[in-house]
Amino acid sequence: MVVKLHELGAHQLIAAYHRRELSPVEVTQSVLEHIERWEPHIHATYLLRPELALDQARASEARWQRGEPCGALDGVPVTLKENIATRGDPMPLGTLATELTPAAADAPPAARLFEAGAVMVSKTTMPDYGMLSSGLSSFHPLARNPWDLSKTPGGSSAGAGAAAAAGYGPLHIGTDIGGSLRLPAGWCGIFSLKPSLGRIPIDPPYTGRAAGPMTRTVADAALMMQVLSLPDARDSMSLPYQAIDWDQFEQGVDMLRGLKIGLLMQAGCGLAVEPEVCAAIEHAAVIFERAGAIVEPIPPFMTQAMLDGMDQSWRLRSHIDMAALVAEKKAKILPFIQQWADSAAGMTGPQAFIAFSQFHATRVATVRACQHFDFVISPTSPMPAFAAELPSPSNDPLHAMEHIGFTVPYNMSEQPAASINCGYTSSGLPIGLQIAGRRFDDLGVLQVSRAFELLRDPQRPWPQPPA
Repeated sequence: MVVKLHELGAHQLIAAYHRRELSPVEVTQSVLEHIERWEPHIHATYLLRPELALDQARASEARWQRGEPCGALDGVPVTLKENIATRGDPMPLGTLATELTPAAADAPPAARLFEAGAVMVSKTTMPDYGMLSSGLSSFHPLARNPWDLSKTPGGSSAGAGAAAAAGYGPLHIGTDIGGSLRLPAGWCGIFSLKPSLGRIPIDPPYTGRAAGPMTRTVADAALMMQVLSLPDARDSMSLPYQAIDWDQFEQGVDMLRGLKIGLLMQAGCGLAVEPEVCAAIEHAAVIFERAGAIVEPIPPFMTQAMLDGMDQSWRLRSHIDMAALVAEKKAKILPFIQQWADSAAGMTGPQAFIAFSQFHATRVATVRACQHFDFVISPTSPMPAFAAELPSPSNDPLHAMEHIGFTVPYNMSEQPAASINCGYTSSGLPIGLQIAGRRFDDLGVLQVSRAFELLRDPQRPWPQPPA
C-alpha cells in the first residue's frame, strides 16, 4: 500500500529530509491538499493560510539543502490550538465576544515549535473560552469527528483532535485544564499526553492548565516533547528545566513486567461508564497482565462534592469575566455557557471558598490513591463521542462536567496522564484508555503508552474524507 506524504510521521519525515528523498514543500503541499478535501466536513481549522505555510516550507527546504536544519522539527507540518498565541494573529478563544486583537508575541509552545523549524499549516478551533468538551463555538463553524461526522471530536482541543485523526500532518498541540487534551484524543482515536504541570511552559499559566502534544503515535508525541519542554521564563509555574532523554520512550514490552498498575473503573462522580467502554478498558488491563504487569483494582477516590466544587469555581470565574463585558458582547456567547456561568451569580463568599477548596481536596485524594502504584489506567471518558451539536454529553448547563471525573484529577494533582486508543464501539467509534503516572514521570507515561501501543489489538484504518 502506498503511504501518502500527509500520512507520514514526524520521525519518517525528518529521516527522509536527511536523505534528501523528500522536501518540506512537497510534504506541506500534500497536507494542504488533504486538508482541502477534509475541511468542509470537519471544520478543524482557524487561520488556514496555505501561502504562509508554503513560505515556511520553502525556508525549511533551503535550510535542508544547505545541510543546516534549524531544529528537531525542521519542515514538519504542525497545527496549534487557537488559544496558543502566535504573533500578529488574533485569538478569539472560540467566542464572538472576544476583541480580535493581534497577539504581541508567540506563546511559549508556539515559540519552541517555530525555533525548531516546524511549519504551521493552520491553527485549530475550540469552543467558547475552552469551557466545553465539544466543538460547539459561537465563533468557529461546528467541528466534527472524522470517524463519524454526526459526532463531536471532543474539546476543548476540538480542532486539534479532529485534525490529528483526519491526517492534517503528524503534529498537533492543544491545551488541557480538566481533560481538553485527553477527551478529544480518546474520542478521535489518537494519542495525547497531558504533561506534569509546568513541564511545558505556557503563558498565561494557572492551576491545572497544561499544553501537550496530540499525535497519531507515541513516537511523534515524544519528539514534540523534546521541543515543547524547553524552558521559558514567562511561565511562573514552570518546572526547573530537566534534560529528559525523550528518545528513550521506546523500552519494549518487557518493561511492563513487574510494574504495579492500578485499574480505576469508576470515577466516583459524574456519569456511569458505558458497557462498551468498560469492556475495552478491562481488555486493556488483561493485555497489561499478560505482559507481566501486576494489575490491581482501585476504589473510586473522587467524590461528587469535589467535581461540583471545581465546576462551581470555574462557573464563578467565568461569571465574573462575563460580567465585565458590555451586554451586546455577552449576548454573543453560547447560551449554554452563559447559563452555566450565570448560575454562580448568587454564590456567597463562604460558598465560593468551599467550592475553591475542592481543587486541593482533589489533589490530595488523587496523590493518596495513586501512591501505591507505578501507573494507573482507566477510561479516558465514561462514554464514546456524543452528538456533534451538543455542548456536553448531559446537555445540561447545571451538570456540564459530569464526564470529566477520570481526567480532571490529574490536572489538580499535577501528574502526567495520556490517552491512547484501546478499542472501538460496535458502531466504530474509538475508545480511549487513560494512563496516568507519578508526578514528573512524563517519560514513564510515554514508555508505558508505547508498550501498550505495541501490544494492543490491530487498529482500524484512519478515516478518509468523504468522496
